[in-house]
Amino acid sequence: MRLRKPSGFPFQRPFFWSMFLFCGMLFVQIGLAQQATKMVINADLGKDKISRHIYGHFAEHLGRCIYEGIWVGEDSPIPNTRGIRNDVVAALKALQIPNLRWPGGCFADTYHWMDGIGPREERPTIINVHWGGVTENNHFGTHEFLDLCEQLGTAPLICGNVGSGTVRELAEWVEYVNFPGKSPMADLRRANGREEPWNVKFWGIGNENWGCGGQMRPEKYADDYRQFASYVRSYGDQEIYKIASGPNSMDYDWMEVMMREASSGWRRPRMDGIDLHYYTRTRSFNMRRMGDLRIVERSGENLSRSATEFGEEEWFVTLQQAMRIEELIVNHSAIMDKYDPEKRIGLLVGEWGTWHSVEPGTNPGFLYQQNALRDALVAGVSLNIFNSHCDRVHMANIAQTVNVLQAMVLTDGEKMLLTPTYHVFEMFKVHQDATLLPLDLDCPDYTYGEEKIPSVNVSASKDAAGKVHITLCNLDPKKSAKVSCDLRGFSGKSVTGRVLTASDMNAHNTFDKPEVVKPAAFKDAKLKGGELSATLPAKSVVLLTLE
Repeated sequence: MRLRKPSGFPFQRPFFWSMFLFCGMLFVQIGLAQQATKMVINADLGKDKISRHIYGHFAEHLGRCIYEGIWVGEDSPIPNTRGIRNDVVAALKALQIPNLRWPGGCFADTYHWMDGIGPREERPTIINVHWGGVTENNHFGTHEFLDLCEQLGTAPLICGNVGSGTVRELAEWVEYVNFPGKSPMADLRRANGREEPWNVKFWGIGNENWGCGGQMRPEKYADDYRQFASYVRSYGDQEIYKIASGPNSMDYDWMEVMMREASSGWRRPRMDGIDLHYYTRTRSFNMRRMGDLRIVERSGENLSRSATEFGEEEWFVTLQQAMRIEELIVNHSAIMDKYDPEKRIGLLVGEWGTWHSVEPGTNPGFLYQQNALRDALVAGVSLNIFNSHCDRVHMANIAQTVNVLQAMVLTDGEKMLLTPTYHVFEMFKVHQDATLLPLDLDCPDYTYGEEKIPSVNVSASKDAAGKVHITLCNLDPKKSAKVSCDLRGFSGKSVTGRVLTASDMNAHNTFDKPEVVKPAAFKDAKLKGGELSATLPAKSVVLLTLE
């Protein structure tokens, strides 16, 4: 029998190609399923409150933050109320900022408060030795700062001078501000035009005393803190919340010594909060190289680059460094738990945010930098992390409010613009004093070179009205993220959203184009039968509200 030769080996048969296409589609579907971000949110199991004070701010006598940014003087053509800019106050009020830290920063430990009270024309000038060596006229002092806080409806946080000040000086400042009766300092306050005390609750006892606040060893500062804190007394019904100068990023020895030696005392605890500082720069904590970007661990050299001129390499490294704050919170909290298992003492992140190179042509000591979409992602990631650790993180203060570092607002004469970071704080304010909702997140990694980080970052809360708010960050600058979420213990029927993104990772607002980066309505989310689905655009911050 003569056998018939096949018309073609398997590659030429229709059945082969149909199976090949079927398997290919199956593998693609499996791959896409593996890449999906999945969440479970337990809307009925929340127990910890996200303190509104996590959304605090910081205004130091640095560059153009106070002078020009906040204070223009009563004779300025820029509209103001008692010398304080009306446009800046209106913008900050919209954020519902819960507290404002002042006068520093490094400036605090060279500031002598009595130089900043009384008739302005009689106040002595001072040299700002830390920030540019400029001369200040002291027109913005205690009364002006507390007037600003009253205009904003925010709680003041005054940082006292331990580095170059005295115990008596700080004790008298507290008396001047808070004592309701008759005393030398209360009478001086009245002579300067303020009858009633301001009742300031939050007092920082020194700042960065490991560095610009005196270059102290932790043992030295622990003893000084115990002495100064003993004389920071509560008056009337106002209990003082005493804040110790905490560690610089990963200085775990500082935290150990402070918690062991200064966290508790005779009759009542000495410490209510301890202040951790951590800045995000274009560098890594690992001794390595990424392309042509030089990386050095904990170097004093500023390796940060431009706030607006960068590529994906610097985008990735910056977000990678922003996420390191969670490791620091976990490790410092573990030390605190040894001495304070009830979590009475708050871990405060008193200075945080991005630190880029200054804008070309500006004073290097003024730390004036632009603010791009990348900074908005850093803010969103950081706030989500703080929310997630609200059992220990009781307060945080982004650096800084106006014209310095990762600012909310930039000014140029009478002009003012809102930064991408401002918009993140405005979107995230729904979490203030809401109940943190526990969640599980399973997401793909965002990979660059040999490094990787989670591509999606999230936190969720339920407010007093029963609404659930979910804030999500898609860190990948090129890929959208499909999210599916199982909502347990929640019977909501509708979802609305807002999104902050732009076509360019370098996008930022300028005085000529102040609305390049701003929130928009987000409609790519669906809620049905307890299942939430959404597609997050690349490089975006998204707020979802369920009710």
